[in-house]
Amino acid sequence: MDSGPDESHKERVNRELAELLQGLRVAVTGVQVLFAFLLTLPFAAGFPKVDTVGRWLFFISLMAAAAASICFIAPAAQHRLLFRTGLKERMLHNANGLGIAGALLLTLAMTSAVALVTEVVINSWQATLFGAAVALACGWLWFAQPLLTLYRHREDGDVKR
Repeated sequence: MDSGPDESHKERVNRELAELLQGLRVAVTGVQVLFAFLLTLPFAAGFPKVDTVGRWLFFISLMAAAAASICFIAPAAQHRLLFRTGLKERMLHNANGLGIAGALLLTLAMTSAVALVTEVVINSWQATLFGAAVALACGWLWFAQPLLTLYRHREDGDVKR
């Protein structure tokens, strides 16, 4: 949503922060489901049969999901601590960076989780293939495509710098 001609700077910052926090709520739900699944995995009956590669994939996915959760939850916690301090615009910039970091970590968590499951269910080389497919899909849809769109629209003068 573009700011209207009657929207003040304060109103714009309030709207942008609300939009960002809403987007992070969507992302945090997904990462928390993955994180919860990963937390239960070592207690499953078949986990002792997972080989060394699978255990590393599990550990990478677990830590990346934990870190992504931290990044996605941090803006809400910071908002509570910085409430009514006049630092909302600074908080908005910090939250945006945390959201990007969280998306990168979620990409890593999903990639390694898919590789782990594929490695256990099918085979090692297919784990690489399917993990790479997830990483490429996230990389394109979450990062490359929006950045390419931004670049193209900046060239046309449609985007503020």
